[in-house]
Parts: sequence; structure tokens; C-alpha cells
Amino acid sequence: MKPLKQLFFVFVFVALVYSCKNENKQTSTTSTDSNSETSTEQTGQAFIEDDEGTPNCLQIAIGSPDHKTLVAAVQAAQVENALVNVGPLTVFAPTDEAFAALPEGTVEDLVKPENKKTLANILKYHVTPGNLSTTILTKLPRLGQANNQYVKIEVVDGKPVIGGANIVASVKAGNGIVHVIDKVLLPPSE
Repeated sequence: MKPLKQLFFVFVFVALVYSCKNENKQTSTTSTDSNSETSTEQTGQAFIEDDEGTPNCLQIAIGSPDHKTLVAAVQAAQVENALVNVGPLTVFAPTDEAFAALPEGTVEDLVKPENKKTLANILKYHVTPGNLSTTILTKLPRLGQANNQYVKIEVVDGKPVIGGANIVASVKAGNGIVHVIDKVLLPPSE
């Protein structure tokens, strides 16, 4: 369970770093209508409220029986705290089955301390700033991920396919959205 938890924290950490990096761009497009009730128009960490009724991305992963490997990976990367008060962000969360589909020994090798940098890069490739619904994702050709690489989006039967991964569920979080995916996204070699 620890490697999956760590993987999830790495996602959040990367999203935090990436969203801070793009804070000026997001702020310039923020709605100034004080009567607006849609939080999607207001971006950046300053607009995230602590909603005890809506778990954050980390709490969603920890509470999921299908994301033990992801949580363990986040823990292995030692970035748990970064997932708590950050957002808005979109996290693509591979299931345990998705990790199991990787070549034998891959996950065990990635969670070793000497592979922390590689693991962090993979985790960052699963996070992008913003609160991107499946409807929005169908309108984009690619996403800039937190590791400064792009992932391609295709639309198949009206649904977005992210880097070859299908979204099997979407869960609203207090700091964004978690899209459960059926494949681990591996960044392209540089």
C-alpha cells in the first residue's frame, strides 16, 4: 500500500509545482464576477476552500481499494504532503490492475530509493493543472503534464483516451478531479 500512496503524492506534488509555475497565466483568465458560483472559473490555490465533505485527491486515492499501488508509489517518492492543499489539478490515477499489466518487476524496481527520480517523472506525467472534466478533455489534442512533457488525447466513441488509457471513472475532489485510468502513462523518452 505504501508505494501506491507515494505515487499519488508525487502526482500532487508535481501538480502543485506546475500550477505555481503557471499561476500568472491562470490568474489573468480568472473570473472577477464575485457572484459567480462556479469554482471552475476561479483557479489557483487561493480559491480552493477546505471542504471537509469533499476529500482531496490524496484522500480519494488512499480510500480507494483499487489504488494501493499508486499510493505506495507516492509514498516511495516521499511526496505525500504535496497532495493535500494544492489545486486545482487533474490527476490520472492508474488502477492496481494497470500497474499489474506492466512488465514483471517494474513496480518493485521503481519504488527503490535509487529510482526515486524516475518514479517522480512518471508520477508527474499523470498530473496536469486545472479541473479538466471529460467534456473538456475531448476538446484538447494534448495536455502539458507536470513533468514538462505532453500526453496525446484522442477521442474514441465520444470519450477521451489519454495516452492510450481509458477513463473508467471520474471523482470530484476538493482540490480538482481524479480520473481513474486503465493504463499507466509512461513518459516518452527524451
